[in-house]
Amino acid sequence: MADTQHPMRLRVKRAEGRVTVKLLIAHPMDTGLAKDADGHIVPAWFIRQVEAWVDDTRVLAADWGTAVARNPFLEFELESAVAGATLRLRWRDSQGLSGEDSVELP
Repeated sequence: MADTQHPMRLRVKRAEGRVTVKLLIAHPMDTGLAKDADGHIVPAWFIRQVEAWVDDTRVLAADWGTAVARNPFLEFELESAVAGATLRLRWRDSQGLSGEDSVELP
């Protein structure tokens, strides 16, 4: 199930035979080391995994941890992506929430 509280922004652009993919995920990425205003530890809550597929082929797998900044941004290029193929991105976090988005490649 997609997490609507942590939306994704997905942009793709083709130039000079390459497709550039830009992904922004709204997520707090809490490390588990910070304290709230009352002095209580804020529990760790961060994105653990990001994956991307072009049609049925996985083209990216990234394991993240607490060292990734709040609202993480990811950019990568696809060199031999066929126009009209479907790019699908998905993330999962340490609390079991996930988000997914897809777009047709230009």
